[in-house]
Amino acid sequence: MKTFSVLFVCMGNICRSPTAHGVFLHKVAALGLGQQIQVDSAGTHNYHPNSPPDTRSQAHASRRGYDLSHLRARQILDADFEAHDLILVMDWDNLALAQSESPSRHHAKIRRLTEFCERHDSPVVPDPYYGGDRGFEDVLDLVEDACDGLLKYVQRQLATSARRSPGF
Repeated sequence: MKTFSVLFVCMGNICRSPTAHGVFLHKVAALGLGQQIQVDSAGTHNYHPNSPPDTRSQAHASRRGYDLSHLRARQILDADFEAHDLILVMDWDNLALAQSESPSRHHAKIRRLTEFCERHDSPVVPDPYYGGDRGFEDVLDLVEDACDGLLKYVQRQLATSARRSPGF
C-alpha cells in the first residue's frame, strides 16, 4: 500500500506546527487513513527540544476536539527532507529556512500550508506566541481550513499513485 508523509514546520514546534499536526492527524484518523497518511511536525529552531505544545495551543485545540498532548517539539533534520512527501511551513521565514537547509532536489516538496486553504485567503499562518487568545483561534481557523484542502490533495495523490502502480 502506498503511503504519503506530511511534515508541518514552524519556528519552535510548540504552537503552529503541532496544531497543524494534531488537526491533520485527527482528520486522517476520522477517515480511517492512518495507515496511508503519515503525519509529523518539527521546528526550524531547536528552542524547545522534547517539550509539549504550548499550553495555550493545547487548550484552544482541545476546545475544538483536538488532542495535542502526546506531541513533542523537535528540530527539523536533514533526513526529514528525504523522508517526507510534503513539507508544509507556516510562514515566509520558515519557508526560507527550510529551503536553505534542504538539498535543492527537495525544494518542490516545501510549500506553505496556507496554499491549501479553501475558504481563507492568507499567505501565512501567523505566530500566536506573543499574542492573546484570538491569535490561537485564528491559527486554528486557518489550519482547519488548510487541512481540509490538504486532505483532498493527499487523497488525490494516493489515488493517482495507486492507478499508476497496481499491486500484484
